[in-house]
Amino acid sequence: MTRDFVTDPLFPECPIRNILSRIGEKWCLLVLLNLARKENNNMRFNELSKAIPDISQRMLTATLRSLEADGLIDRKQYAEIPPRVEYSLTDRALTLIPLLNPIVEWSINNYKSIVANRKRTLGVPKK
Repeated sequence: MTRDFVTDPLFPECPIRNILSRIGEKWCLLVLLNLARKENNNMRFNELSKAIPDISQRMLTATLRSLEADGLIDRKQYAEIPPRVEYSLTDRALTLIPLLNPIVEWSINNYKSIVANRKRTLGVPKK
């Protein structure tokens, strides 16, 4: 489950610990990046679930709620039958995406060498 707040007794008001702990969560980044890749920056729950196949429905729901609470995504529910809900990036999130893109590019460019270093240092994981 995602964390609502970081509680550090020495630095309870630290914006770096509080904000980066949320943004740095694996699922939060993947949700934000998938929404950003869509032309209109919005997706339905099932679209997000298909785009991130290894996330459980429960974790996706919790992640979406956390991102909505932080003002990074909007949730729009349509009064239709069947009900339709769409998630989209907020203006705040749109200012974050350009900062995340270089991290994604760096990750892609360095992935193979980092995995090779891990194998050399830690050994090959047993299956």
